[in-house]
Amino acid sequence: MFARTLLFNVVFYVNFAVQALLFSPFLLLPERYGTWVTKFWTASSLFWHRLITGIGEETKGLENIPQGACIVACKHQSTWETMRLVYMFDKPAYILKRELMWIPLLGWYLKKYGHIPVDRGSRSKALASIVVHARQRKATGYQILIFPEGTRRPPLAEPHYRYGVVHLYKELGLPVVPVALNAGLYWPRRSFAHVPGTVRVQVLPPIEPGLEPSAFAVRLEATLEEATNKLIEKAFETDPATRPPGWAPKRDEAAEAAEPKLA
Repeated sequence: MFARTLLFNVVFYVNFAVQALLFSPFLLLPERYGTWVTKFWTASSLFWHRLITGIGEETKGLENIPQGACIVACKHQSTWETMRLVYMFDKPAYILKRELMWIPLLGWYLKKYGHIPVDRGSRSKALASIVVHARQRKATGYQILIFPEGTRRPPLAEPHYRYGVVHLYKELGLPVVPVALNAGLYWPRRSFAHVPGTVRVQVLPPIEPGLEPSAFAVRLEATLEEATNKLIEKAFETDPATRPPGWAPKRDEAAEAAEPKLA
């Protein structure tokens, strides 16, 4: 698997460099003419990822994505979902750290195609800036993508949800679409390793606007964590290489109690 992972990393960066240069003339044209560029790059990257590493995908719940503008609150475990979400949604706009905008080529595309930079230095200024940009994206029908925990977290880590998604929900009056996944089991954060298997994604029914911010925060976290933990348990059952040491399937005590007892 080491050789395949190494090969994928080479292909991944070459693929990006070639396409970034090849499609650079679209950076000079109005935005509407080049929105397909980032979708093509992310789709091709995950094609090579699937082909080389043997990591497939199962996505359910796409019918839960509403038409037009919305907020997408996704669990963040891996690099994998940062690419998958780009072509899962029609007009995605990531909320991302502004340092990414400074990277040559990559930053140029991020600026061009509507993504929203965040200055993490001052919380109040960052929230105000996010809302200003997000309202502009809302007016043109973008789906605003945010990772509620702010950064990649290992699967089964204690949740650490931040206020940004609650603030957006309160200020924008948009439905929030939770997205659960288990990608961190197959493409772990801060790790060179990849684990063959099937990444599972679940798009959950939207949380409609109008809840009190505190009630929304509780509902979002409970909904996302429950769905994510189910996907992780599913991976442990079907892909043995993802299992932590000592893992065992959960006992269904109700089913066991219903079984006839031998005399």
